[in-house]
Amino acid sequence: MMKKLRIKTGDTVRVIAGDHKGTEGKVLRVDIKNNKAIVEGANMVSKHEKPSAKNPQGGIVEKEAPLHISNLSLIDAKSGSATRVGFEMRDGKKVRFAKKSNEVI
Repeated sequence: MMKKLRIKTGDTVRVIAGDHKGTEGKVLRVDIKNNKAIVEGANMVSKHEKPSAKNPQGGIVEKEAPLHISNLSLIDAKSGSATRVGFEMRDGKKVRFAKKSNEVI
């Protein structure tokens, strides 16, 4: 069974640990199996690419590398600060909510 993660694609997050601590960005992709996420503009790495039809020149390309979910914290849309995520039943539906502002995400 796959574990339910508290961060989804499209969320705005802040990196709270590691070399890129303090960087904020949008989650581009989430890898549930490995508990990792790719955040826009965070954890940039240089990748050497061979010439191909898509990139005929080849060369060195800057791209985002995955970060572990535990190093990310969701940004509360209301206050703009980092918050924890909770789950609860509201109107018969399971929803995610920000623990700081109690707002549904």
